[in-house]
Amino acid sequence: MTITNKAGSGLTRRAALALGAAALATPMLSRRAFAAPTELTMLAWYGHAEPDMVAEFEAANNVKFVPKYYTGGDNMLGLISQSPPGTFDVILSDAEYVQQLNAAGYIEALDPADYPFDDFFPEFHKFPGHWDGDTLYSVITRFGFLGVAYNTDALTQAQASTYDLFWDPALTGKVGHFDWHLPNLGQMSLLNGNPSPYDIDEAAWEAIKEKTLTLRPQVGGFFDYGGTFASLNNGQMLAFAGIGDWITGTLERNGAKVRSVIPEQGGLQFTESFSIGKGSAKADLAKKWIQYITSPEGQAKSAQMAAYPCIVPSQKGWQVLAAQNPDEARRQGMVEGPGSAIDLIRTGRIQYRQLPVQQSLEDWNDFWSEYKGA
Repeated sequence: MTITNKAGSGLTRRAALALGAAALATPMLSRRAFAAPTELTMLAWYGHAEPDMVAEFEAANNVKFVPKYYTGGDNMLGLISQSPPGTFDVILSDAEYVQQLNAAGYIEALDPADYPFDDFFPEFHKFPGHWDGDTLYSVITRFGFLGVAYNTDALTQAQASTYDLFWDPALTGKVGHFDWHLPNLGQMSLLNGNPSPYDIDEAAWEAIKEKTLTLRPQVGGFFDYGGTFASLNNGQMLAFAGIGDWITGTLERNGAKVRSVIPEQGGLQFTESFSIGKGSAKADLAKKWIQYITSPEGQAKSAQMAAYPCIVPSQKGWQVLAAQNPDEARRQGMVEGPGSAIDLIRTGRIQYRQLPVQQSLEDWNDFWSEYKGA
């Protein structure tokens, strides 16, 4: 028996049955091909849910990320506190805020065995603040260093290798601040000689405030994420406090004459990590995302994120990046040896950014508001 279609071509009954059997054999594939993607909500700094980061994962898992972007940890906490439990499936936070997220009940406990910590440098196996005893709450994915950012047409690396540069009379009105108290005041604390810049007594805190206020006449502006990019790119600001390669690296990749350096007084490390939001109905997919972005391939992708580059904690991720993009691996110091990113940490040139230990976060925030208004 032959079945004839409208175009007149013949199809034997045996072939028709075979086609039907094949369709029945792959019902899940057919359904998946036409199913609407599962939405996965992400609270993060800008860039983490953009196509260069998530498109591959979305296609492989029939997922669509729905991002809510923030700038600064205080802003992040505010957004979560105003949202019902389960609003955010995955939450990217700076390391110093993980303990607050946990204390407020905003994130789920995680199983360390689910994540590739064996691929990471030993320094990142049990990163401070990400654990409560032996219970894991957040997985480190990337980090970067904060020092002095500068215009390479106007300043040399030698000139920029001290925070004292910001007081140079030639830079009056040309010094910018990324508008967040923790990185800026942490740098002022390093300049004042505090080896643990966030764990200082009241006398040291008063000295930081006094020193910082003397910088105010030099300052040409306080900038958000976009404003920082623009003012460095167009030369409005020639030196910048509170940032590092996460800003200048992006600009430099696009031809801007800017760079960052860790000054003689040392630098700070910001650290980003992913948690699963408390009450998420899609915790399994959220876990799968964290596993993806901490895999060697995911780590290489994260290091090269279009929005802003970062160093990654995975040794295997360094190897993948070196094979894919050796110039970028060298530029960010993700090649082991003297002067590498891990070497800077191990030799004590870098201190982790933290919340204030002996003062309240409100104390630092209130002074920052005072300083801006001075």
